[in-house]
Amino acid sequence: MKIAFFDAKSYDKSSFEAYSSKSGIEFKYFETKLNEDTARLAGGFDGVCVFVNDTVDAAVIDKLYELGVKVIALRCAGFNNVDVKYAKGKLHIVRVPAYSPYAVAEHTIALLLTSIRRIHKAYIRSRDFNFSLSGMTGFDLHGKTVGVIGTGKIGRVFIDICKGFGMKVLAFDKFPAKEIDNGDTVKYCSLDELFEKSDIISLHCPLTEETHHIIDDNAIDKCKKGVVILNTSRGALVDAEALLEGIKSRKVGAACLDVYEEEADLFFEDNSQHIVEDDILARLISMPNVIVTSHQAFLTEEALDNIAETTVENIKMILENGQCPNELCYKGGNTEDCKNGKCF
Repeated sequence: MKIAFFDAKSYDKSSFEAYSSKSGIEFKYFETKLNEDTARLAGGFDGVCVFVNDTVDAAVIDKLYELGVKVIALRCAGFNNVDVKYAKGKLHIVRVPAYSPYAVAEHTIALLLTSIRRIHKAYIRSRDFNFSLSGMTGFDLHGKTVGVIGTGKIGRVFIDICKGFGMKVLAFDKFPAKEIDNGDTVKYCSLDELFEKSDIISLHCPLTEETHHIIDDNAIDKCKKGVVILNTSRGALVDAEALLEGIKSRKVGAACLDVYEEEADLFFEDNSQHIVEDDILARLISMPNVIVTSHQAFLTEEALDNIAETTVENIKMILENGQCPNELCYKGGNTEDCKNGKCF
């Protein structure tokens, strides 16, 4: 079994090689991203392995199908970059629905603490031997209300961490996990109530037509003055222009972003020697109350190991048996989700 591995990084190679040597799968690593122009590189391969910023639209799917590719293996949970409906009947698409939920949840809380306790500013100051505390006042998390949009595995781990800080949780999800609602410290509510009552809002939901720009100017208008917005899920959940205006108007007190709507040509690469043409991102990064990290929330040793193991197993199951529980159905959910009426 031969797989063309696109958008390959050094950390990908080390984690995947540990499993490929035992599975009979041969990976060919390409640093370039998959798109209509690079799809030809998949000629002679049984499948392709792609990540969040690879393009898997109708044109790419047609080219891969013509080349005899049988499977597209996503080494991630999100699939908003894939035309799943168009691929039906042409290619199998598998994903990693869960890896280490702790990796993303812990990174989210790390961003929050860094922001509200000004740790990033203190680090820079102390390197210049500036030990002034002026402008460094933060606030306690204890007793604050956090709104969590999306209560899948990552959202639930994040909720557990917040409970440990003594925070109250308001949750929203299309498919509520009723067992986590205790009617007191953790409660499900409407989206409007979550916006109105939360001191902090954290996004942990997939990107769908329904959740696209779930944080927009209307949502921000409903929020408390000084709300802190966290996004470690998918960039397009947040309307970046609306967020920028919210920060400028002082309605948004701080924003912590590990993802960005137009990140595809920027994140995962060293752009320090280039002029960034994305004015909105440049202005967000320039704001003193905004922290941007480069889609690294998933990047722990444990998560990389989980991703490699699951991806390799997904590929083997499809190529050997023609089916896999982690295959995406044409509606966008896992095949198992569709069987249980939970396809999103």
